[in-house]
Amino acid sequence: MVVLKSKGEIELMDHANSIVQSVLDEMERMIAPGVSTLDLDRRAEAMIREASGVPAFLGYNGFPASLCTSINDVIVHGIPSDKEVLEEGDIIGVDCGVFYKGYCGDSARTFAVGSVSSEARRLLDTTRVSLEHAIQAVQPGGHLHDIGHAVESHVEEAGFAVVREFVGHGIGTAMHEEPQVPNFGSKGTGRRLKPGMVLAIEPMVNVGGPGVKVDADGWTARTTDGSLSAHFEFSVAVTEQGPQVLGVARDAAAATA
Repeated sequence: MVVLKSKGEIELMDHANSIVQSVLDEMERMIAPGVSTLDLDRRAEAMIREASGVPAFLGYNGFPASLCTSINDVIVHGIPSDKEVLEEGDIIGVDCGVFYKGYCGDSARTFAVGSVSSEARRLLDTTRVSLEHAIQAVQPGGHLHDIGHAVESHVEEAGFAVVREFVGHGIGTAMHEEPQVPNFGSKGTGRRLKPGMVLAIEPMVNVGGPGVKVDADGWTARTTDGSLSAHFEFSVAVTEQGPQVLGVARDAAAATA
């Protein structure tokens, strides 16, 4: 069942997402060769708690950290470690979730570590822009699969592949709610989008094929062919006026869209 949120609930989710965005901004400042993913996780958890939030990922189905840190061929759900040290030319996806007063925020960005290859840069740009197209497709009265169609068409035009085994999701008092939000689909299909729906939209894009394999830790999901992968995500509310990107200043969100 899809739970529609009130204006007050969306305001709480906006605040939760503003904490997430502050953390991701700090991660962008910290990311550099020689920094470990555990360094990032410790700083993120401290920031979340200082902001009166609760790390949404920590302990979720046994996940041991506050961030997911996914380097190079890792698509999502990488586990922070002091043994995982960033190197020049890496790319790293950082996914962060926060509960604030019982409501969840969830967002991700993929960052370049120093100077990266032209292919890596094109992957980051393509994935980020596919999310912008997806946000534009969040319109009251539109269809759920309009979102995935927007992602898939942009990604495939660039010659990359959309991951199909992982999808976006509804979000609210739980981190994962209905509906699922795939990054592929046919325009004009799927359930109708209604004001009050809040969706975590998160394109995951591979340079090579769409295949996924999971490490023995049960979490770390990689590309089967070892190719690079990128991940961007925003929590987006459906309003009468169109999409509202949560946690982002309205002028900045308008520029993104």
